Amino acid sequence: MKHLTPALAALLLSGPALAQSAWPDIQSALYGDASLIAQSAHVTLDVPYRATDDARTVLGGHVIAPPGQRITAVTLVIDENPAPVAAEFHLAAPQAEFAFSLTTRLNGQTPLHLVALTDTGERHMAEAFLKTSGQGACAAPPGTDPIAALATLGEMELAFLPDLTAPSKSVNTRLATLSGKVHALDVDISHPSHSGLAMDQISLLYTPLRVVEEVAITLDSAPYLTMTGSISLSENPRLRVSIPGGTTAAEVRLRDTDGTETQARTSLAAY
Repeated sequence: MKHLTPALAALLLSGPALAQSAWPDIQSALYGDASLIAQSAHVTLDVPYRATDDARTVLGGHVIAPPGQRITAVTLVIDENPAPVAAEFHLAAPQAEFAFSLTTRLNGQTPLHLVALTDTGERHMAEAFLKTSGQGACAAPPGTDPIAALATLGEMELAFLPDLTAPSKSVNTRLATLSGKVHALDVDISHPSHSGLAMDQISLLYTPLRVVEEVAITLDSAPYLTMTGSISLSENPRLRVSIPGGTTAAEVRLRDTDGTETQARTSLAAY
């Protein structure tokens, strides 16, 4: 991925050697000698105790900036995945509070790290450990027909939600949307997310890498955030992000690693 530093790219190729101590090397590659505030009270990781589906596990995070500061970037790291940096969120409009959830795939049991950068340069971190079923989903064959998936590749369904965990089509969600009480945006993406590590069971050739590279969100015509993806995103990934109250319209632009670009837009009734 073009956002990775050469040092981190080298880490991705080093395989089992990192099995016992991936995080120190990842931390060094990402942040060098910069200090991180470990187990910060301002950062929370939302993860299950054990993943029930390694190919589609929802991971989330919640960050509240220290008093007088705002959040400018958030990075989710799945330490033992082939591409540890699962997603990077860069907030064009720094926020006092930010939350997200994202469907991911896991290569095996792994530590997780969430690092939030504030506008004063502080880096706050939370960490957790996630057990899995051991399916090794990063190299697993896709769950859908790769050719059929091309027909809808890049399509997105957007929905405003009253909060990050609300069902996107519930009656309460629709009422909240109509009343303008929205606090989250749901982005349901159609994309095969080929990791480049899965072998075609017929040709015995590896399916070329093709994943969501960037998702850019604009709210009420102003840039809000950009998420950089990786092979750690699940097939047909689903992203939810907190948004400022009072938002009336959202536009999402997607670009994948093959250069395909798509966009979708939604707005509250009467806008």
